[in-house]
Amino acid sequence: MIANMKRQLGVLALTATACVSGWAQEVTLRLHQFLPPQATIPAKAITPWIKKIEAESNGRIKIQMFSAMQLGGTPPQLFDQARDGVADITWTVLGYTPGRFMKTEVFELPFITGLSSEASSKALWAYVQAYAQDEFKDVHLLTVHTHGPGLFHTKQPITGLESLRGMKIRGGTRIVNNMLVKLGATPVGMPVPAVTEALSKGVLDGTTIPWEVGPSLKVNELVKNHTTFAGGNGLYVTTFALSMNKAAYSKLPADLKKVIDNNSGMSLAADFGKAMDEGDKVGRDLAIKGGNKITELDVAEVQRWKRTASSVESDWINEVKGKGIDGAKLASEARALMDKYAK
Repeated sequence: MIANMKRQLGVLALTATACVSGWAQEVTLRLHQFLPPQATIPAKAITPWIKKIEAESNGRIKIQMFSAMQLGGTPPQLFDQARDGVADITWTVLGYTPGRFMKTEVFELPFITGLSSEASSKALWAYVQAYAQDEFKDVHLLTVHTHGPGLFHTKQPITGLESLRGMKIRGGTRIVNNMLVKLGATPVGMPVPAVTEALSKGVLDGTTIPWEVGPSLKVNELVKNHTTFAGGNGLYVTTFALSMNKAAYSKLPADLKKVIDNNSGMSLAADFGKAMDEGDKVGRDLAIKGGNKITELDVAEVQRWKRTASSVESDWINEVKGKGIDGAKLASEARALMDKYAK
């Protein structure tokens, strides 16, 4: 009889285990981003990240990626879509909402870094954790990162400051647009997906983007000149965020939160940065293969550009001072972190 009862209890225990397993929570998250699916970050960073999340959750987390604004809205609305739950996760350029991430945009100042995207992305994550967490309080921040050194892609060659003057150049953020004004160009602000049509219709004479995004936008086919800077200088970088809706994160059981947490933060910033760096190599190689001309401005000319653009930083410092932010200190801390992660 006792043996019988033990067998029955064993069956009940197995049944209960099966039920718990059957009741294990599963969740589907919608991720919204603005680029075509074949672009570097969607293809080489977000998609591997999704696969890793799904594998480590044993399929209990499913993530559907919606590319090129398939869920509606415009790229500048993506951060708020994560905040408001229009999407569960979004990836976007922070500079698409001008003046909103004023502490974070210190990384966009002219010539502040010529580092690889991996190094500057690590520095940006560390910087946000130390100095700018309040700018992301409305979302559950998964990571931030930068692209690689930005440069000019133009229809006519840029051989010095004088040849840039009067050109209609796309700038992706307000900091970059201010820099373009100082350098003598005519800035045209627009999200990067609009660049292809604007170049083909003559709305633009050129654009500022890193190498990696050129192929997906056909920039290397629409323009034949690219301008880089000697001495390891990058013209600028842009900042990005992968953000999750707070409620969507909070609803997850503890073990699934852990899966998300284990695939967030510094390591994810580095992964996104590595994808950008690899994309830069591909973009540059394709430009060379296509017979495009790459002009590297020499050190003396780069110094002219730096002197001309230097007031962009002082403008920013004075502006944020009015909001109680010590911009000079933040710029110094950002440079210190970039030096740290350059090693």
